[in-house]
Amino acid sequence: MNTYTKIVDNGVNVPALLDAREALSQAPEAAQFRWRATCNWINGTHCQSQVEQFFGLGEDQCHKRCFTFDADHPEIFAAEDQGATPVEYVLVGLASCLTAGVASVAQHRNIQLNMVKVCIEGDMDIQGILGIDPDVRNGYRGIRVLFEVDADATHEEIEAVVAQSQKRSAVYDIITNPTPVEVVVRG
Repeated sequence: MNTYTKIVDNGVNVPALLDAREALSQAPEAAQFRWRATCNWINGTHCQSQVEQFFGLGEDQCHKRCFTFDADHPEIFAAEDQGATPVEYVLVGLASCLTAGVASVAQHRNIQLNMVKVCIEGDMDIQGILGIDPDVRNGYRGIRVLFEVDADATHEEIEAVVAQSQKRSAVYDIITNPTPVEVVVRG
């Protein structure tokens, strides 16, 4: 009898992730991470952020390179439109986190992905930000995420992969649960 072994390669090293999970379950103090970003004002509403260093596994870590992100507002707000708006970066973060999770979960479940596309939209009434109406929330009223997934799996299996990604997504958790934010001004 021939045995067929399905080879799946979504580019995720699941054995390494499982090894890390096991190691961190034995040393929970090493699982305490501190992510960092710095931001410098350029001009008007244009600013530039960098992400390079973070703390994890008990010590300072560094990405392979510094990542730079420009943020601004569109011309319709009398700005220069030098980058995505900060609220669009929130959508990018959520879409990216959920998509990475889908790839990881699919790899772990031996599901070959052929294509994953996420369309994400957030509804906002800017009367709050502009100070027109103090009763209008400044942030999103709602966010919709639409996945298009082509994979060697049933629709139900794909839905289960997406649900598991959502359950484990740090950005989904940050957006859907209150996170204390402390703001300090140094002189």
